[in-house]
Amino acid sequence: MKLVARILTSTAIGLASLAALITVAGQVGAFEGSAPIDLGVKEGRLKPPSLTPNSVSSQANFYPDHPQRAYAHIDALALPGKASTDMAKFVPAVQALGGCKIVKQDASYLYAQCKTVWLGFVDDLELWAEAAPAAAHHDVQSRIEVRSASRLGRKDFGVNRARVEALRQRLMTAT
Repeated sequence: MKLVARILTSTAIGLASLAALITVAGQVGAFEGSAPIDLGVKEGRLKPPSLTPNSVSSQANFYPDHPQRAYAHIDALALPGKASTDMAKFVPAVQALGGCKIVKQDASYLYAQCKTVWLGFVDDLELWAEAAPAAAHHDVQSRIEVRSASRLGRKDFGVNRARVEALRQRLMTAT
């Protein structure tokens, strides 16, 4: 019995030490990953979804043969009004998500880095509002393309989808 108790105690101490070590590593940035160099809008598109199930994109259907097209697909955000005026609405909504820092913003594009609290994983969130047609009027709906992707890991456990849906909810209640 004493041997079993010692093994259980040693295992518990080992697991607690490992958990503490992982948490400290996350807090000092060991799980941030590198920022992708190919973000932004290129030829009317955001970066394609990741090859593993750790991203969502409203443009996933642009890539019919992509292995994660079905997993990555998420509806674009739609807001009443012109895209250039709507993009300004995203700043407080993105910041209210928690852990998100706006890195780049202009009239039609927003890039934020969203960091998890405990382990410090960083995800990249992109929003892009296509320019509205010149004849657009006050009742036009702006289509806001969105992409959210984890930098590290093969799976995101639904975090990116939940982030975009939380953003959608915040924007709906703000308008």
